[in-house]
Amino acid sequence: MNGKPVTCKPPDCQLHLHLRWADNPYVSGTVHTKDSAPGLIMGAGNIGSHLVEYKEEMYITSDCGKTWTQVFEEEHHILYLDHGGVIVAIKDTSIPLKILKFSIDEGRTWSIHNFTSTSVFVDGVLSEPGDETLVMTVFGHISYRSDWELVKVDFRQSFPRQCTEADYDSWKLTDQQGEKCIMGQERTFRKRKDTSFCIKGKSYTSALTSKPCQCTEKDFNCDYGFERAQNLKAEGDRCFADFWHDPDAPPDDCHIGHTYESSTGYRKVISNVCEGGVNKQQSAKQHNCPLLPPAHLQLGIKGQMLAVAPGDDITFILHQEQGDTSSTKYQVDLGDGVRAIYQNLTVTDEPIQHRYDTLGVYRVTVRAENNAGHDHATLYIQVTAPLQEVHLEVVPIAGKNQEVNLTATVLPSEANLTVFYWWIGDDLQPKLTLERSLVTRFTEPGEVSVTVQASNGRSMVQDSRTVRVFDHFQVIPLSFSRNLDRFNPNIPEWREDIGQVVTKILAKITGIPQDSLVTMVKAGLPTTADLYVLPPETTTAKRSVFVDKRIATIKQALNENNVSFIVRGGLQVLVSLADPDAGGRSGAASPGVWALAVILLLSLIASGAFMLYKFKRKLPGRNVYAQMHNEKEQEMTSPVSHSEDTQNIIQGEEFIDDDLDSQTLGNHSGVVLSINSRELHSYLTS
Repeated sequence: MNGKPVTCKPPDCQLHLHLRWADNPYVSGTVHTKDSAPGLIMGAGNIGSHLVEYKEEMYITSDCGKTWTQVFEEEHHILYLDHGGVIVAIKDTSIPLKILKFSIDEGRTWSIHNFTSTSVFVDGVLSEPGDETLVMTVFGHISYRSDWELVKVDFRQSFPRQCTEADYDSWKLTDQQGEKCIMGQERTFRKRKDTSFCIKGKSYTSALTSKPCQCTEKDFNCDYGFERAQNLKAEGDRCFADFWHDPDAPPDDCHIGHTYESSTGYRKVISNVCEGGVNKQQSAKQHNCPLLPPAHLQLGIKGQMLAVAPGDDITFILHQEQGDTSSTKYQVDLGDGVRAIYQNLTVTDEPIQHRYDTLGVYRVTVRAENNAGHDHATLYIQVTAPLQEVHLEVVPIAGKNQEVNLTATVLPSEANLTVFYWWIGDDLQPKLTLERSLVTRFTEPGEVSVTVQASNGRSMVQDSRTVRVFDHFQVIPLSFSRNLDRFNPNIPEWREDIGQVVTKILAKITGIPQDSLVTMVKAGLPTTADLYVLPPETTTAKRSVFVDKRIATIKQALNENNVSFIVRGGLQVLVSLADPDAGGRSGAASPGVWALAVILLLSLIASGAFMLYKFKRKLPGRNVYAQMHNEKEQEMTSPVSHSEDTQNIIQGEEFIDDDLDSQTLGNHSGVVLSINSRELHSYLTS
């Protein structure tokens, strides 16, 4: 730049140009050429061992790339005027400008021109129609809120006259090695002399002479299916057929009655116009096109969607890679009873259109046949309704390592070919099933997120639930009045609503926190449910055996018919125990564990009775909440109506520790009775 040579050494002395089109149609790209200005190339790039994106200097050549000169340190927008007689450059920047640069000697020297007195943000540059014009327009805006400003620049004042033949020299196009035959021809162009400052005008033509060259080896490339044997030095630079290519095979578009040439392995370079000399294709032989059987038949539909909705218009696309299509008959079976026969289907491009109105899977087959053979293609079309919703049903409470059934209900219910994706916990790899249920286990206590996605090719829906996993919990089976079955639509949302209603009523009647109760209504008829009683968050550490007294309270409320609600039409629904004589089911521990706990409790009671009987000492000041002697029944006030129930609470559902601490009966305050050790011994032994 500015006459200073570039100091660099190969291979770090290469010019790399950015070839990038401009998004703005009113500015140039990064490489600028013009047919009427032969040999003139201007581009943005950098010098070095590789292309650098952020470094875009401007370089120019006037001899078609043999020699280059750096002209600017930053990228510029370029405009050629008068067949390249004037080159205009405006800096590519986001700041306002008021100067432009121009050259009238193909970039050897540059001048600066103030095209406006007020700086403007340049939006683009335009020239008047025609390559010979010397008038250009710069348009932009002074501020982001102002209208466009258009500035016309006329370079005709810079030239005193029109050019004559004496103002031109001839210039021959050569490559880097000086070879004149390029693409099979020698070309001579007319260029304005460096000392002539004149207007080329409309009459200027750049091409002076052009004559073809004789063909040489360099004017031929390897034909399709051939490559040069670079490793076989004895064979020279010959082209050999690849292992997969048969040079004598007819082309795919070969029809009977026509001829084709078998390839010699060479073809002339595209756009090469050499004549005579070496002819690498002269040994090509003519062959008659044989009748070929159809092969590689492919069937598809427009849009590539194989899952469609009922009533959609489908256009089938048939493609045949090999074989004579002019004499081939195509038998089409659309899978729903519609059949048709087509002739010359791939030649006439006649569309195969159809519409399916019924859900299902349809097998579409096409058989192509001529006298030489046949081929067929098959396509499966899924006609499905878009999925609207999926509902995941799973027990809200689960025991550790117990089997849990996950069930997905899809709407519409007639949706077919649905694939289910199950995500359990934090696992990113889903389990896939074609069935709408899955059996799993939860190995750790806590909250586990379960998500299901249902997909049928045209749509995908999702639902999630959270399962709380415990080591131990209680389950109480519930039943409802028969009149509720009439209102049961057997849908998940209705079951969830009923379960929430029952939970709220039980929590209100028994005083048990609602967070500790979960009611799950089961699917199907008759309507039943399971009441989950969750373990309390804190338990007394010193208790060696714990029996949940909330179970008795809940059963009492259910047995006394205190749990009911009103459904549509004013009908009352009563909630009761499914099996009044059965106890609450445990959600985790095995029967052997509970049997061992009962035996341990009986052993403790028997040991206590024996000790009391042995020592016969009184335990003064010991009070218990109980109901035991007939003579004291008139003095007691208790919500328990049967002495038998009370005795069960004393014997099995009350906790008795070594100190015989006072206990509370249910959620009610009973009568405090003072008993001595002999009375207690008599009660325990009985």
